[in-house]
Amino acid sequence: MSEQSTDLRETVRLRYAAAAVKVTEGGTACCGPRPVEIDEENFGSTLYAAEERAALPTEAVAASLGCGNPTAVAELREGERVLDLGSGGGIDVLLSARRVGPTGKAYGLDMTEEMLALALANAARAGATNVEFLKGTIEAVPLPANTVDVVISNCVINLSTDKPTVFTETFRVLRPGGRIGISDVVADDTLTPTQRAERGDYVGCIAGALSFTEYRQGLEAAGFTHIEITPTHSVADGMHSAVIRADKPTAAS
Repeated sequence: MSEQSTDLRETVRLRYAAAAVKVTEGGTACCGPRPVEIDEENFGSTLYAAEERAALPTEAVAASLGCGNPTAVAELREGERVLDLGSGGGIDVLLSARRVGPTGKAYGLDMTEEMLALALANAARAGATNVEFLKGTIEAVPLPANTVDVVISNCVINLSTDKPTVFTETFRVLRPGGRIGISDVVADDTLTPTQRAERGDYVGCIAGALSFTEYRQGLEAAGFTHIEITPTHSVADGMHSAVIRADKPTAAS
């Protein structure tokens, strides 16, 4: 990893560690946890249905920083195994655990100790027993090949400095016939990397976004098929929150 990539990863880690600390410290105050300050129209817990938010610990909702609701598009089924890349405070893991039921399992992967601690506390508050949180990076998933049925992620892949490896790792841990249901920021094909950076910083989920074509090509190179990239709402000029779906072929080599 280059020095620049290492610096970017550390910047991302520090930002999300600070967010976790803010929620955790707020949870001990009389007024309850304080939501992380973000663009509430395009990011965060308002992108979830009110009944979903009401069913979760307030600390999990307050720590929501994503650009969509991947559990709503992944079509999770009873008994499935789900992996959330960059699970943060655990909102998508806990929602996934409810959808797959006691015969299924939801894994959450995060590199930030403060977020993992918050997620574990939220799982305990929710009484979720079919969840497991793992420390690691999305470029090196600490699970064996062919482990999970579905991989989800909520506005995290754009933060990686090595997206081809993320796609390869995602493909590896999925069982043949598995699928992805991801929310992420995607740029218009006409925008150069410099123009993307002008619209927002890397940690803010803008500068590191792939274009629609780059995202599709990255998934294809990893082996995915039936790729769909559907924009849902604008987050900046020429930048969109999008739903990404794709399958791992049943007879994948």
